[in-house]
Amino acid sequence: MTTNDLIARLTSELKPVSQTAVLQRVGTGLGVSLVVSALLMYFWFGLRPDFAAATFTASLWIKFAYTLILAATGAWAVKRIAHPLGSIGVNLGLMAAALAVIGFLAFAQLATAEPRQYYTMLMGRTVTTCTVTIVILSLPLLAGAFWVLRGLAPTRLTMAGAAAGLAAGSIASFVFSFHCEENAMPFIAVWYTLGILVSGLIGAITGRYILRW
Repeated sequence: MTTNDLIARLTSELKPVSQTAVLQRVGTGLGVSLVVSALLMYFWFGLRPDFAAATFTASLWIKFAYTLILAATGAWAVKRIAHPLGSIGVNLGLMAAALAVIGFLAFAQLATAEPRQYYTMLMGRTVTTCTVTIVILSLPLLAGAFWVLRGLAPTRLTMAGAAAGLAAGSIASFVFSFHCEENAMPFIAVWYTLGILVSGLIGAITGRYILRW
């Protein structure tokens, strides 16, 4: 058998891959793990008791918007890094922009508050549990993101792991916001963001091993 015959035989059964295959895999992996994370939040922590009333406050919608923007950007980052030599520079820029906006809102809120309120606005009542809870809720999502990437072709494994972790942490922060009663922008800007960054760090450290071909 000649080389050309071998190549022809190997390629004869190849089928074209759907152009939406990557998007479908990302949607499946992150969608299923989102449900797991949401159920974990609901049965472990529950919805905030004043959720209905909170929907009439601007702080809740700002928190939703911040975490949703990060979640969508993170999911997009997973899709982009799933390709060989994929890059997430644009995604990191968008995340940084969202952080800059929430940081501006935090400083604006502090600027209009009394100095004696600074500590409460920054530390809240749940500072000891907020970041840890976001990281815990991100674990099913991180597993889902790794499943997505394991079935595709990332070549920058540390960056791919970081993208998976940032996506997982961002989606988890959105899930957690349905439970969290903290309303101050400084609290959200610091402790929500820290939870997302910790998840990203976990993803970066573990991804280089878990995603290895």
